[in-house]
Amino acid sequence: MANWNDPNMAASGFGAGANAMDQAVDAGLRSYMLSVYNYMASGVLLTGIVALLAFQSGFTASMVGTPLMWVVMLAPLAFVLVLSFGINKLSTTAAQALFWVYAAVMGLSMSTIFIAFTGTSIATTFFATAAAFLGLSLYGYTTKKDLSGFGTFLIMGVVGILVAMLINLFVQSSALAMAISVIGVLLFAGLTAYDTQKIKSMYFYVRGTDFVGKSVVMGALTLYLDFVNMFTFLLNLLGSRE
Repeated sequence: MANWNDPNMAASGFGAGANAMDQAVDAGLRSYMLSVYNYMASGVLLTGIVALLAFQSGFTASMVGTPLMWVVMLAPLAFVLVLSFGINKLSTTAAQALFWVYAAVMGLSMSTIFIAFTGTSIATTFFATAAAFLGLSLYGYTTKKDLSGFGTFLIMGVVGILVAMLINLFVQSSALAMAISVIGVLLFAGLTAYDTQKIKSMYFYVRGTDFVGKSVVMGALTLYLDFVNMFTFLLNLLGSRE
């Protein structure tokens, strides 16, 4: 008859239970991150399709120089604000719907790149951005280094870039535009790794709660913004203009 107080058996049982729990957590985390990446990639794909269709249909050319262009350019910001500040009041379904609408409207906004840049340079820059994004996001997911200390620096850098872009609307300096593009690429490269680690950490706070679905949407939105901004700055830096 086995001794229930046998330390070897107790240790073995505890280890097996802990191992099973770790495996369950790892599986849940993988599923969570895969959902985030799927939403993010689908959003980027939808944006690209809408942008191309808007350009090919002539919609983009017709809105350039009209008040509609400003509406289309500013509309994505409104969706980001609603999702960011209203996520607690939204249902998961509503948050998902807003994300898809945002990605589509962003496509209308970004359709102007087909007027400014050659199709070859857009495609080349897109694949370069995708490769860089994958590498940086993988680093953020796997690194044991705590990247949270970089968060404040990176966010302050983004604010600085926005101020510089606003100033350059008036001064129209090509040198400043070049500097903004270089710094912008570096900032959003850093944010890709930082945000990936933050999204990974968020899983341990929301797992088992009703907020998981909305957390997936917000994570996808964050990585989507990192990708799109890195692509835009890299295109301004390296793209061949029409």
